[in-house]
Amino acid sequence: MNLSKYIDHTKLGPTVTSYDVQKLCQEAVEHDFMSVCVDPVFVPLAAQQLKGSDVLVCTVVGFPSGMHQSEIKAQEAKLAIKEGAQEIDMVINVGALKEKNYDLVYNDIKLVKEACGNTLLKVIIETCFLTDEEKVIACELAVKANADYVKTSTGFGKGGATVSDIALMRKVVKDALGVKASGGVRSYEDAMAMIEAGASRIGASSGIQIVSKKENNNDSNTSY
Repeated sequence: MNLSKYIDHTKLGPTVTSYDVQKLCQEAVEHDFMSVCVDPVFVPLAAQQLKGSDVLVCTVVGFPSGMHQSEIKAQEAKLAIKEGAQEIDMVINVGALKEKNYDLVYNDIKLVKEACGNTLLKVIIETCFLTDEEKVIACELAVKANADYVKTSTGFGKGGATVSDIALMRKVVKDALGVKASGGVRSYEDAMAMIEAGASRIGASSGIQIVSKKENNNDSNTSY
């Protein structure tokens, strides 16, 4: 297993600078991560920095609240793809889900997926705000809308990924979708627990620490 290729090396937030993004991209190439995940404004910079590498550019849509008009999310996705994004992580309308307006949630995801076309779409359901029943419904709606992944968290909610949530999400989507664990995955042990529970991608700002621990474990087990 190549643990590095499970990791979306992530830097999101209101104080991120272009220097931070350049450093993030350099680290991603050095450690062979699957992607960098950056705010939409930094997509062109990340695409330029990663040109010629196999590290993908991922960005976020409707982030972090999800409380944007679906048409805005779709246009945001289209612009990001035009500027070089190769993966899109969108946030659902959590309030609509909680008031059982499932048509809105489904159409929200569907419209963004149509805007993405063949570009991979991950659907952030923000598990910390949901009951288990709501998590199941959110995953089912993502499958129905032809999304590619379901994802636990933005990292801006009151909690992040848990092993139990990953296991539940994997049980619902089966092999139809990927499952991304994001929020609070800070160590090699955290990452491995998520993968064992069914995660196929890890969103983390601690990717270097995660893979460094794996490398240290391998070194300690080597016989000379």
